[in-house]
Amino acid sequence: MEPNHPTSSNDYAADISSIRQAQVRIGPFAHKTPVLTSETLDSIAGRKLYFKCECFQKGGAFKFRGACNAIYSLDDDHAAKGVVTHSCGNHVAALALAAKLRGIPAYIVDTANKVLQDTGAVLIHPYNDERIISGQGTISLELLEQASEIDTLIVPISGSGLISGVALAAKAINPAIHIFSAETMGADDAFQSKINGRITKLSEVNTIADGLRAYLGDLTWPIVHDLVDDVIVVDDEEIIQAMRLL
Repeated sequence: MEPNHPTSSNDYAADISSIRQAQVRIGPFAHKTPVLTSETLDSIAGRKLYFKCECFQKGGAFKFRGACNAIYSLDDDHAAKGVVTHSCGNHVAALALAAKLRGIPAYIVDTANKVLQDTGAVLIHPYNDERIISGQGTISLELLEQASEIDTLIVPISGSGLISGVALAAKAINPAIHIFSAETMGADDAFQSKINGRITKLSEVNTIADGLRAYLGDLTWPIVHDLVDDVIVVDDEEIIQAMRLL
């Protein structure tokens, strides 16, 4: 199994070099998603807003970037044995799609350890993996090329593979850029972790945003700790209102 430990000079799991390599690796397969604007939303916010529309990515989510990078970074011997994940939702769909494109098996299971022992397949964690973080970071490479004047990024956070990659790339390109994560009050573990200075898990998660149930990982937390300027917390009613507005 390939390692997923930090390799950069800053002891982060990824860096601008690994993210640029990921961009080349996934280039033939991933969509370069559009950046859309809205004068109506600009007037409401009093800001010029840019929306990186990863809903138009293959598989319907940004997760394809990381999954594709992970799949295509495997050598042929490892790839032939397939990949395993124990997640659900968008990561599963993305990993299955990327594995299909490469023509290798993908095992989506709860009993990951047994499948790993039986098959020798490679575990692809949904966010706590350098290959996943690097793949998600390709969003920043595209976005800051499409709209170079951006001075602040707001990124949703759960396990934080997305914001880790985005922050690493964006800060490397523009060290002055501000990075804010956004999460719901009913799943505000990132907010609590930033306050406490350590990974903090909640005794209960209760939110309409059911994609925010994961916790920070040991590879993503150092990046969030160092590079995310602040955490924006909203309640479920604000989420519902925003969905209606959009």
